[in-house]
Amino acid sequence: MRRFLIGDRSFDEDSVEFQALLPRAYEHKLRPHCRCKEPAVAMYIARLDGQYFVKRMPLSGRDHDPACSSYEPPYELSGLGPLVGNAIQIDANGRTALKLDFSMTKRSPRAALSLPTESSEPAIRNETKKLSLRAMLHYLWEMGELTEWRSSWAGKRGWGRVRTSLMNAASQTTARGAHLSEMLFVPEVFHQEDKEAIAARRSAALAGAQASGTGPRTLMIAVAEVKECTAAREGHRITLRHLPFPFMIEEGPWKRLNARYETELELWRSNEECHLILIATFGISVSGVAAVEEVAMMVVNEDWIPFESVHERHLLERLARLRRKSVKGLRFNLSRDHPIVSVTLPEQRPSPVALFIVPPGASEDYERALAEMIESRPEMTPWVWRVSEGEMPRLP
Repeated sequence: MRRFLIGDRSFDEDSVEFQALLPRAYEHKLRPHCRCKEPAVAMYIARLDGQYFVKRMPLSGRDHDPACSSYEPPYELSGLGPLVGNAIQIDANGRTALKLDFSMTKRSPRAALSLPTESSEPAIRNETKKLSLRAMLHYLWEMGELTEWRSSWAGKRGWGRVRTSLMNAASQTTARGAHLSEMLFVPEVFHQEDKEAIAARRSAALAGAQASGTGPRTLMIAVAEVKECTAAREGHRITLRHLPFPFMIEEGPWKRLNARYETELELWRSNEECHLILIATFGISVSGVAAVEEVAMMVVNEDWIPFESVHERHLLERLARLRRKSVKGLRFNLSRDHPIVSVTLPEQRPSPVALFIVPPGASEDYERALAEMIESRPEMTPWVWRVSEGEMPRLP
């Protein structure tokens, strides 16, 4: 059980007194500190579905004791590692500032929609100074702790909780000198009985994307679940869940989108339990039509855990039955020809386990980079599934 300091008082996490204090501490922006180590590690209070939870500060997971439930595996094993200190900077208060590799303004009404750099280009492998749009989505997912799972959470994570986690992550982050939460739009779960209040909140949240007058238009970032994609009179419309209007995309960019995210779309279409997550910069015209300017996609399983192959989904299915916590690794700016940890098991004893999946046809460079990654983290026990060699090995 974790113990926390608030002010000069110490509390057990599950104590009635501590739980009663959380709403007031949240309102007064008091910061709890986890006592798993000395000095105690700063955390923050988040509100989820009307309840209050203590969350770790961005990128502070490895500051906790490995036995603490707030501990997070080394981010050097994923695409997050090269970005920390470069595209992602942390100030003295534990808040993060992001440098973005995509525009948040639209200068010309005829500007073509752009897609993130193709994974075959060296720029996406070596870019550490700025976040791509896909990396932004991965950042929000990781900071929102949506990469974590244990079997006791089954059936408890829906879009409402996903949305709150994303907005909480954004609240601890700045970009381009502004709070990320002011740039981010995540549609809230639609309830018929509350539709008017939801519409009013949605209108207020989208005010920053509305076109007004001439000159460069400010864009916003949307994160939402794709419901369907259908042909329009010109181009295509992307219908998003919990949103009463579509996002429009022209025919040329639509074809490029399908080519760039062929794998994600194929995985989504092959299994109805999966969700397709879109992140896009977008604006709303004077006539009220929403159009995307840049877009990236990610597929997640029924528990909202990202995956990038059928093999990885099978691994997640096996791990989902376990009571111990698992943490999914994400690519951020890294391409698929660069190894990353697929999943880590931070609570495994005697040492945490790093699980890697080597895809069929992996190059010698891939194998060499994997060996170097494993060697660099001797405190982690490696588990490797080389898909070309057969079935999944026994889990540790």
